[in-house]
Amino acid sequence: MVRARCNSVNHKFRGKKRGGHAELFPLNDIPPSALVSHPPTHSSTAIRLWRNAQRVSSDPSAIAHGRRAKAFAKEDTLRWPQYLVTACVALRFWMRCVFFALFLVVACATVSKADSYRDAVSAVHRDEYDLAARLFRPLADQGHAGAQSYLGVLYANGQGLLQNYEIAGRWYRAAAQQGDAAAQFQLGLLYANGQGVSQSYEEAIRWCRVAADQRMVAAQFQLGEFYANGQGVPQSYEEAGRWYRLAADQGHASAQFQLGLLSANGQGVLQSDEDAVLWYQRAAQQGYALAQSHLGMLSARGQGLPKDYRVALQWYRRAADQGDALAQFQLGVLYANGQGVKQSYEEAALWYRRAAEQGDVLAQFNLGVRYDNGQGVPQNYKEAAWWYRRAAQQGHARAQGNLGVLYASGQGLPKDVMRAYMWLTVALPGSRGDDVKTAISNQRRVASDMTAEQIAQAQDMARRCRETQFEQCE
Repeated sequence: MVRARCNSVNHKFRGKKRGGHAELFPLNDIPPSALVSHPPTHSSTAIRLWRNAQRVSSDPSAIAHGRRAKAFAKEDTLRWPQYLVTACVALRFWMRCVFFALFLVVACATVSKADSYRDAVSAVHRDEYDLAARLFRPLADQGHAGAQSYLGVLYANGQGLLQNYEIAGRWYRAAAQQGDAAAQFQLGLLYANGQGVSQSYEEAIRWCRVAADQRMVAAQFQLGEFYANGQGVPQSYEEAGRWYRLAADQGHASAQFQLGLLSANGQGVLQSDEDAVLWYQRAAQQGYALAQSHLGMLSARGQGLPKDYRVALQWYRRAADQGDALAQFQLGVLYANGQGVKQSYEEAALWYRRAAEQGDVLAQFNLGVRYDNGQGVPQNYKEAAWWYRRAAQQGHARAQGNLGVLYASGQGLPKDVMRAYMWLTVALPGSRGDDVKTAISNQRRVASDMTAEQIAQAQDMARRCRETQFEQCE
């Protein structure tokens, strides 16, 4: 049988035949390290027997004591590897316990942080902005990018916190530098609008591009807007179309609509009413009102689609019900002309009013005409003048001419030949076709009742009116 040897514990029992007894070497030959720092069960027994053997070396039993000591020492030596293995197993077990405990601590902290973040987001969705701000703040202070981004939004919108674009920008930047795409995009918008930071389209484009490279769809669309409008970059409809396309392919309705406009106008792409219809339809199916109203116009004109006023009416109504002023005006036109629907001046006036109240200049002029002629509404020159004036201040030439006529006749307004002449003069540059002849004829008729000084003064008024973009006309 092979005997195990242990070099680290050097119990040496050596003997020579001398006087019929084995010569036992002193205990000092045993290294002290072998007698300590391990379970002493058998070692202590061996030492005790050894000492007995030294004390009674002349006794025949000394040999027996020595042999027993040697046996115990050997057994203990053989157990050393077992002690080491047991110690290692125990150490590994406790180390695993420590690591597991640390893991639980980190996991619990992570779960707690995740729960707090979800609670904060839920508070935002419930419009409980004060609570959301309180929950986001400690997370943001700990470096949570999502919380930092949301906190920036709350500061920017003044929701649950005093509105402060500068502080919003700091939180956006903290999250953006961690790679948060939403924060990068929002920081870009602050630079574009000069809110809380110095206005810089270059910085706006840089941050929007970083977000767009992460497939942030709103950032892709915004880059398209920058290129389409030439803001911070040379205007390029082709490049705008490329970014619009990336956003449109992700379902961004505004980008789909803009691609439709580019296709309809042949800007950056080949002109194609069919492609325009395709993109308008994609946006319209998402409920995008402008796309619906444009589909209505193409259906009414027969561009890219079969001409069909009933289909146009359906698209206009869907957009008008969402408050789209263009669609509301076009519905008024269909009712006024009886196209795709039974003619009704009352319905026409109703839809004109809805669009006019939103500032649609064509609707304002047409509503003025309805009041002027008493079509669909009681005739009322004062109301007619009021709507003509609103359209005239937006540069509508026919409204300017009609307002001049009302001043000249004193209908709905105090009679004033100088203001009449001024508005008729202002209307001339924007008039087209027969409107030019009508404006000149009316101007001459008014001038016949004016002195040269009054005419000169009225011309000065007209010049000031045009120079101030119709803001200082009276």
